[in-house]
Amino acid sequence: MYRIPYGKTFLEFDIPPDMRGSLAVSQSVQPITDVTRAIAEALAHPIDSPTVRKLAHPGNRVCIVFTDITRASPDWLMIPPILQQLEEAGVRDEDITLLCGTGLHRPSTIEEKVAKLGRAVVERYRVLDNEAQNPEALVDLGVVNNIPLSVHKVVWEAELLIATGIVEPHQLAGYSGGGKTVAVGAAGEPLIAYSHGPEFIDNPNTRLGQIEDNPFQEAIAQAALRAGLSFIINVVLDKDKQVVSVMAGEPVATHRRLVERAKQLYQVSIPHQYDVVIGGVGFPKDANLYQATRAASYLFFAPTPVVRPGGYLIIPAPCQEGVGAGVGEQRFLAAMRDNPDVRFILEDGRKNGYPPGQQRAFVMAKVLEQNQVIIVGSQYPELVSACKMLPKATMEEALATVAADLGAELEVLVVPQALLTLPIVEGI
Repeated sequence: MYRIPYGKTFLEFDIPPDMRGSLAVSQSVQPITDVTRAIAEALAHPIDSPTVRKLAHPGNRVCIVFTDITRASPDWLMIPPILQQLEEAGVRDEDITLLCGTGLHRPSTIEEKVAKLGRAVVERYRVLDNEAQNPEALVDLGVVNNIPLSVHKVVWEAELLIATGIVEPHQLAGYSGGGKTVAVGAAGEPLIAYSHGPEFIDNPNTRLGQIEDNPFQEAIAQAALRAGLSFIINVVLDKDKQVVSVMAGEPVATHRRLVERAKQLYQVSIPHQYDVVIGGVGFPKDANLYQATRAASYLFFAPTPVVRPGGYLIIPAPCQEGVGAGVGEQRFLAAMRDNPDVRFILEDGRKNGYPPGQQRAFVMAKVLEQNQVIIVGSQYPELVSACKMLPKATMEEALATVAADLGAELEVLVVPQALLTLPIVEGI
């Protein structure tokens, strides 16, 4: 019996007797027992940086960019002690803005802001969402190292810019966190479009788990520093979303230290590619199809694809929000639904480019060019079909579909936490 996340609950299932099942799970690491104390220690002893208390001065305008609800970063624990240091440094409440790094996702609700920050913070300080498509809310910083820079005004106008984040495997950045919260979450559409363009996605060094010589990682790091990011606090979480590491300090050095910690947790060896890979997602990422498909693309864009060409990726996801309400999610839907096939999506993207959000269609077209993707348990199966994937109500139906196509004797890999596990094929 296998058990994988599905929304805020789990799905339990068996695989047919003729199939040979294997399990890939990230390393078991003792979580931090006193996270509040660990955060205080990280802020008291930052990496390659003075403390926030020493960086801040009376009269400074301060912006803290925090992750939106699609990220499990415990901002409600990290931000209050930063605000305490700012108060001790003499920074006034009215000079502090907390910006939700929504990128091109939908705006956050008041309930989500409270969930991310705590009610006391939301009621005391100014809390805004990024507005990537609103020219009045953005500052155009021109082109730096071929990067078209545009960020939210409060980011550029801040004399002290701080960001939270979570360091976990990321399909484009190698690992998320670091400058990404600012360079994507607080960016204008031109910067997001540039960093998510086909030349990055097609680059062989833009891979899950790779930060060295990764053009996407280099671009967002440069963009964040140019925007003024001077201090971050990031965490590494285990599969149960418990904090196993927290560090703070200078953005690049701190991020690299956390990536090394994350690799020890997330990377797991597997003997070969598999016919079928079942990837779990769980809340909040499986609330919509745009986010849930990350499980399929992560498994495909591993250093070596985890599923063999012609094989299947099975992703259980309730998708109660449909494809997603943000402009990026809707662009993904339009591209997947309205274009004739995945080859057209790829050729058109390489020839003409695409707006931000639509990069997920380009990414999924690369996956679907090699593999079939089945979404299990979606509340909107018609949207799954429109996006050129196969909707199935149950795991049993999904596995029967695979067996009918490939035969009964198959090797199946179950990855319960597909976004927090980086399978590395041995000997390649």
